Amino acid sequence: MYREKGRTMDLMLILRNLAIILVAAKLCGLLARKLKAPQVVGEIIAGLIIGPSLLNLVVKDDFISGMAEIGVILLMFSAGLGTDLKELVKTGPVALLIALSGVAVPLVGGMLVYMGFGFGTPDTRLYEGIFMGTVLAATSVSITVETLKELGKLNSAAGNAILGAAVIDDILGIIALTVITSMADPTVKLWVVLVKIVGFFVFAAVAGFLFYKFFNYYSNRTKNGLQRYVIISFVFCLLMSYVAEEFFGVADITGAYVAGLVVSMIQKEDYLASRFSTLSYLYLSPIFFASIGLKVVIPQMSATIVWFAVILTVVAILTKVVGCGLGARLCKYSGRESLQIGVGMISRGEVALIVASKGEALGLMSEQLMGPVVIVVIITTIVAPILLKPVFHDKKEIKEKA
Repeated sequence: MYREKGRTMDLMLILRNLAIILVAAKLCGLLARKLKAPQVVGEIIAGLIIGPSLLNLVVKDDFISGMAEIGVILLMFSAGLGTDLKELVKTGPVALLIALSGVAVPLVGGMLVYMGFGFGTPDTRLYEGIFMGTVLAATSVSITVETLKELGKLNSAAGNAILGAAVIDDILGIIALTVITSMADPTVKLWVVLVKIVGFFVFAAVAGFLFYKFFNYYSNRTKNGLQRYVIISFVFCLLMSYVAEEFFGVADITGAYVAGLVVSMIQKEDYLASRFSTLSYLYLSPIFFASIGLKVVIPQMSATIVWFAVILTVVAILTKVVGCGLGARLCKYSGRESLQIGVGMISRGEVALIVASKGEALGLMSEQLMGPVVIVVIITTIVAPILLKPVFHDKKEIKEKA
């Protein structure tokens, strides 16, 4: 009887938290749109307001974490659905150069800031500084994707370059993290990681081809029951996400994005995209974006740590804009498109938090530096969509409104 009562109380807490998150996220999202800012900014701020930093109405638990993870998976699947695959293939070599430049510059910047503040011991400072640079090198474009969808620019030249570079950036981030952690953990072998990454994309190509053939065969033989197509596509997305992370060590969102690319080639793509967009907007995306704000618990920080957080945040923003923008410029993008790509890669999101938490667990970063990393994540996540709107805004539209 006690256990049954406990389960009921847990369910009531889940229902209460979901109600608070969805109401707060939508109200703040609408307010953000009124203020001419992207809606996702409001949803992130909603998490800050209702979370431990201010009102403490909702504390992030396993259920919210799980829903947020499914939310970002669905968001990246929808991004894949909305991507022009032919255009993305064209931008492949370009995306590689942008990603390489966008990883190298923040990595050096983060390392120099860490070493400049003299953290760690002389023997470990360089090593730990490289790890801090690895944290800054991480990119999370889920917020950028949502903002570009809102602006109708997801399939622009810059939008496709951002998506392509983000996928490669994720792979480079995995390699960089593995190199650093392998120094601390000799059981991790770099060549094994590289083989797994290549193996995933080989597996994804084969699985994608088979799914494409199966789906077209099935849809041609069954003219009714479009809802079944949504379920089949979502199952494919979830399985690709699971296999990517569990068997190949590649981020689950990469698997989801690849699944979306496969489904984008199917004739029913428009119908599927509209259904997944509804699910994402109604339920999962607000939970994910609010959960970023819920993560923030500002610790008691010394003046040195505060200054470190401020400088690290500035460096995090500038190095992504300069690094990715420079790579884009070298690839013959216009100055405006290069700026759009650089700004689109600013957000660190959950990727940087995952990297930082792994580093802290391995002793590569002290606990007191988690506060500055969280601040970097929150500010870059909020700044990215705010800056995206003006850099993508059509000059003709501005003149017409004037």
